[in-house]
Amino acid sequence: MNANLQSNINFEIMKNQFTTKLEIIGINPFVFIPKEILEKIFKTSGKNKSPIPVKGTVNGKEFKQNLMKYLGEWRLYINLTMLKDSPKRIGELLEISIEFDDSDRTISIHPGLDKAIKENSVALKNFEN
Repeated sequence: MNANLQSNINFEIMKNQFTTKLEIIGINPFVFIPKEILEKIFKTSGKNKSPIPVKGTVNGKEFKQNLMKYLGEWRLYINLTMLKDSPKRIGELLEISIEFDDSDRTISIHPGLDKAIKENSVALKNFEN
């Protein structure tokens, strides 16, 4: 993280809370995570490669998301569900809280899709590969 950006970040390490500016890369709004908080998430999750499941709040609104490393930097991408009109709010200061999310994120297959796949040998072969 460059020194200029670091000066725009205020944070409380103990609570994994910080204030930072909303950035954009391409069409994707994101925030950088302070190094000290990243280190805590790495330790808690046992991972330091993306994706890392996280949960927290953006301006008080709860979210579940993945931390991603892109172009050598860890980023929390801020989608429209997390922050209304996020692409139009670049440069705005956001209040973020974040922590590792160890909840099960498994999504069950729809019973109709499961049945259709099992009834079609070509589909079953492709689905299992």
